[in-house]
Amino acid sequence: MLHLNAFLFGCGHHSAAWRHPSSRVEDLGDIGYYEELAQTAERGKLDAVFFADGHSVRDPAGAGTWFLEPITALTAMARATSHIGLVTTVSTTFYTPFHAARLLASLDHISGGRAGWNVVTSMFDAEARNHGFTEIPSRAERYARAEEFVEVALALWDSWDGDALKLDRDGQYADPDGVHSIDHVGKHFRVDGPLTVPRSPQGRPVLFQAGASGEGRDLAARYAEAIYAVAYDIDSGAGYYADVKTRIDKAGRDADSVGIMPGLVTYIGSTMAEAHAKKAELDALLPVEQSLRQLGMYIEQDCREWELDAPVPTLPPVEEFTGPHGRYETILRIVAKDKPTVRELLGTLAAGGGHATMIGTPESIADEMEAWVSGGAADGFNLMPPLYPAGLEDFVGQVVPILQSRGLFRHDYAAATLRGRLGEGDSR
Repeated sequence: MLHLNAFLFGCGHHSAAWRHPSSRVEDLGDIGYYEELAQTAERGKLDAVFFADGHSVRDPAGAGTWFLEPITALTAMARATSHIGLVTTVSTTFYTPFHAARLLASLDHISGGRAGWNVVTSMFDAEARNHGFTEIPSRAERYARAEEFVEVALALWDSWDGDALKLDRDGQYADPDGVHSIDHVGKHFRVDGPLTVPRSPQGRPVLFQAGASGEGRDLAARYAEAIYAVAYDIDSGAGYYADVKTRIDKAGRDADSVGIMPGLVTYIGSTMAEAHAKKAELDALLPVEQSLRQLGMYIEQDCREWELDAPVPTLPPVEEFTGPHGRYETILRIVAKDKPTVRELLGTLAAGGGHATMIGTPESIADEMEAWVSGGAADGFNLMPPLYPAGLEDFVGQVVPILQSRGLFRHDYAAATLRGRLGEGDSR
């Protein structure tokens, strides 16, 4: 069984999605919008919905990247759904372990065991300056803090035994012997404990991780129960998959128990032409001058005179490129795989950047997804529809039934908790 999550992100993962006539840009502050998306994902029997998070305003004139605070939104969404997992990013750079553990344990109680935590470090100075820093700490410092943060959070969740609550009206609310201080004193945190929230239905929320760097992969190998990955094509996906599974094994954990889920952008049509037309419609809404300027920064060339509907000009091999290699290698992969026009390349970068992009019929997309799973490149996918709500509705209504008919995806939920669901098989 492959695993599927829906990454909820404003009006969609294409940066021009908010300009589209069918976007719900007016509803970004309306919890009903997100509840409807979660209900659509639940109708498709997806494992979870997922929110990223940010701590600074990037471009007020552009799309509204951040609006509602994620844990607040997911708490409301828990009351509008029954089965879907509820996963949020919580930054180990800006929160404290006690604060995060308390919030996430509360969400796990409210949702009946459906909470997940995507463990991340933050990276932008603009965010740091909103939290009392003058600049973002170094990578080494951030990851050292993150590891200690996770250890403290785990200890806090374990500070209540599963049977500690007695609820005896004659004299004992909880057994004192079942509630423990943690007495943590470390480099970054001092935390006495215990947590103020009794043990939650899952014991602790499911831990997700999305780091692509070496430090991020090591953190995932030690703690993650599921991993969000970035891979544009099946070869890069298989390379990441093999590397991280090896790291999990070396960390003394069962690599088969940790699902790797690359991000996936899909344009779905009844024909290939219709699917490409959906992408072209969104791409046409991009501010061209701004997009070309951004591409120029990525490839260190002036692209302003490039013909938009002509093929992308030949780019130097990565060995001759003097700038940062990560983004540039992704652009070379996109050009080699898709042979896009300049406009199509701008649109692909605007919708998920380096994430896998599948354009086609429901059957062809199911074929590609199956190839990734059978080819050792994925255990599932973190869906990134370019336009909400239409992109998620298309996937749930058209692709999920095909995956189900092939025995690749569940027909119904079997386990009650998110952790149980990530390990469950088919339930027809």
